[in-house]
Amino acid sequence: MVDAANVIGSRANGWWKDRAGAARRFLADVARLTAGLPADTEITVVLEGAAKVAADVPSPARMNVVLAERSGDDKIVEVVAEAGSREQITVVTADRELRTRVAAHGAETVGPGWVWSRLD
Repeated sequence: MVDAANVIGSRANGWWKDRAGAARRFLADVARLTAGLPADTEITVVLEGAAKVAADVPSPARMNVVLAERSGDDKIVEVVAEAGSREQITVVTADRELRTRVAAHGAETVGPGWVWSRLD
């Protein structure tokens, strides 16, 4: 599960000038990433705020885009909590508070570098 706002915001590449465009580019990159992951791996990307309009980008079969009505962090915790122990979940974020919140539901966490190292 990817905290898109946190991961996109971890690079000072001008994303703030066009949040929707940055989100669209990120979703396209993540879609390509799914091809190199194990067949039983799904990626969920959570979008919030102005980035939600990027959800019109077609997603591959193993990629889900979830739109947060309010807080992206709250949505991520909600999705992790709903999955419970049925699934192994890794949340990609640098947000320390979010890391603590999802760990309470059994999720592992990695930083934004995990995604960027696979996309670069």
